[in-house]
Amino acid sequence: MRKIYLIGYMGSGKTTIGKRLAKKLDLQFVDLDLFIENRYRKKISEIFAENGEFEFRELERKTLQEISLFEDVIVSTGGGTPCFFDNMERMNNSGQTIYLQVPVHELAQRLELCKQNRPLVKDKNLDEIKQFVAQNLSVRERYYKQATHIFDAKNLTTQQDVETIVDNLTLLYAKNDESKSNTEK
Repeated sequence: MRKIYLIGYMGSGKTTIGKRLAKKLDLQFVDLDLFIENRYRKKISEIFAENGEFEFRELERKTLQEISLFEDVIVSTGGGTPCFFDNMERMNNSGQTIYLQVPVHELAQRLELCKQNRPLVKDKNLDEIKQFVAQNLSVRERYYKQATHIFDAKNLTTQQDVETIVDNLTLLYAKNDESKSNTEK
């Protein structure tokens, strides 16, 4: 049974890297936010607007509980998923967690490029996005740093960058899988 959870702030590359890594390791890929949207037939932003953050976080928690029973899967979590309830503990207990760590200025630049798809930053300029990310990241990082592995994902500009990160994560996974096998013997 192989399970990897990719965690990190929005814009850290969880979905982009997760899809490629799943393909390379021949695992199923699940984007937690997309899974929730398909299940409830609503965008995350609609769920937030209609029910509030607490209700969304409850749905997210229940969905994560369900997905934690899946086997042979890579899960791209929402940026806030590890920060609520016992989600981080659940992920660490049911698989490997990888924190895709990216500096604030790099996250802000990435989010600025696609802010129309990010309701939390869509009306902010680059400086406001930097300030917003810095504030949120300072709160969230204590959860992110509980991950099994912390991985530098700041270089994610080209397709080659994506492939390099995926290759490095594949090696990390193989090394961890091998040491796990040796301990079970």
